[in-house]
Amino acid sequence: MSQEPITSRPALEDEDRARADLYALLARLYYREPDAGLLALIAQSGAGTAQHTAPPFALAWRALAAAASSADPAAAHQEYDDIFVGTGRAEVSLYATYYLAETGREAILVELRTELAAMGLSRRETSREPEDHIAALFDVMRHLIERDAADAALQDQRRFFDRFIERSYQPFCTAVQQSGRAEFYARVAALTRAFLDVEREAMMLFQIESRPR
Repeated sequence: MSQEPITSRPALEDEDRARADLYALLARLYYREPDAGLLALIAQSGAGTAQHTAPPFALAWRALAAAASSADPAAAHQEYDDIFVGTGRAEVSLYATYYLAETGREAILVELRTELAAMGLSRRETSREPEDHIAALFDVMRHLIERDAADAALQDQRRFFDRFIERSYQPFCTAVQQSGRAEFYARVAALTRAFLDVEREAMMLFQIESRPR
C-alpha cells in the first residue's frame, strides 16, 4: 500500500478512470500540501472536467479550480501545516479511526490491516503513517478501481468504502470546512464530500442491484 498514488494506468471505462484519478488527486492533497505544478493542473483542468458531472460535484470542482488558480504554494503549505500538522496536536485529524471512536481505534486498525493483507497490500516500511490515514484509504480505493471492473471487484470496493470511509468522511470534511484556517483546503474538503456523496449513492445502488432476485 502506498500513500502516494501509483502511476500505473490499466485500461478502464471512462467513469472508472475518472473515479480512480479523483481518488488519486484527493490522496495526494491530503498526503501533503500541493506544489505549484499541482495547483496549476487543478486550475487548468477543473472547469472542463466538471461540465459532465452532477451539479453539487461540478460546483465543488469549479470552486477548487478557482481557489487553485489564485493559491500561493507557500500559503497552501502553511495552511496544510496549520490544519493537519500543528504544534503538538493537529487541529484536524487525518486519521479515519479518529472519527470512528465508538468502535475503538485499535480494533479498527487491526481489521483494516487484515483487510489490506487479504488484498495483498501493506504499508511501506519507510512510511511513518498508520494505515488509516485518509490519503492511504483513498489510495486503496484507487487501487481497487484500477484492479478490475468485475462485480467481485465492485463488491470489494463497496465493502472497503462502507467499513472505512463512509462513516468517517462526513465528520472529517466538516472539521476541515469549519476550521478558521482553511481556505484552499475548505474547497478540497467540499470536493471530497461531494465526490464521496456520489460514491455512497452509487455503492447503495450497486448493493440493491446485486441482491438475488
